[in-house]
Amino acid sequence: MFSYRHAFHAGNHADVLKHMTLVAILRYLTSAKDTPLLLADTHAGTGLYRLDGGDAQTSGEASEGVLPLWQQYGPGAPDEARAPEALAAYLQLLAGFNGGEALRKYPGSPFITATLMRAQDQLRLFELHPTDSRLLDNNVAELGRPDAIQVVRNNGFAGLKGLLPPSSRRGLVLIDPSYELKTDYGQVTATVQDALQRFATGCYVVWYPVIPRPEAHDLPRKLKAMAQQAGKSWLHATLAIGRAGDDGARDGLRASGMFIINPPFVLKEQLEQALPVVHRLLKRGSGASWAVEASKA
Repeated sequence: MFSYRHAFHAGNHADVLKHMTLVAILRYLTSAKDTPLLLADTHAGTGLYRLDGGDAQTSGEASEGVLPLWQQYGPGAPDEARAPEALAAYLQLLAGFNGGEALRKYPGSPFITATLMRAQDQLRLFELHPTDSRLLDNNVAELGRPDAIQVVRNNGFAGLKGLLPPSSRRGLVLIDPSYELKTDYGQVTATVQDALQRFATGCYVVWYPVIPRPEAHDLPRKLKAMAQQAGKSWLHATLAIGRAGDDGARDGLRASGMFIINPPFVLKEQLEQALPVVHRLLKRGSGASWAVEASKA
């Protein structure tokens, strides 16, 4: 259960979808009201990754993810001014971690959230992997905000219960396990169900891989049913880059999805503008697609 290391996948197309969506949500939540936010990440990883490091270079997944977008729409790039709002905000945040034009440092969700959170907000980062939790501790220590950001060496599915509901009644929870274990899918649905009962107005953000496994296809359907039963709005976005070519390239993960319960009302339009641009640059073969579906207002 401790084999998954996100450093090999940092900056891939799934990270693009996940983090572009997360940035859009956080930008809205931190500007909508002054009320403090509880921000929780159930599977935090190490928080910060090197795209020029051995792990990322071994997989090369960023070359089919964030790197083409950076080259086309990043700082000083040919189409920087034409980037849709959600993509532009995501790339601008990445630029803050990289002094020059090259994209070498890639922030995971803990550092993205830490960058966008305000002085009054609180961030709780769960990470159970023994090596990654130590690296996360060290990385977070450099932020110098022990009063607001805490690393918890615990299973995020279980640890989340103790945080809800927050006293401010405002919060965002990101749930993105590796799904290496089939039981993760059931844990996700059970965690969201419990969280909605404790804190019905929270924004719940679930990432999942689109893979040929029944549990993966059932997950968004179950989350949708759960949201509808609770009378909550929802949004479901997917991005598929398609099948790799016949040139011996590594196929890997082809698609992923984001399911959000209680999403910001602006999110659907922002993703509908950004995902066609992302899809156009990252698609590589048959099966490439994007989609955004949401509950009716």
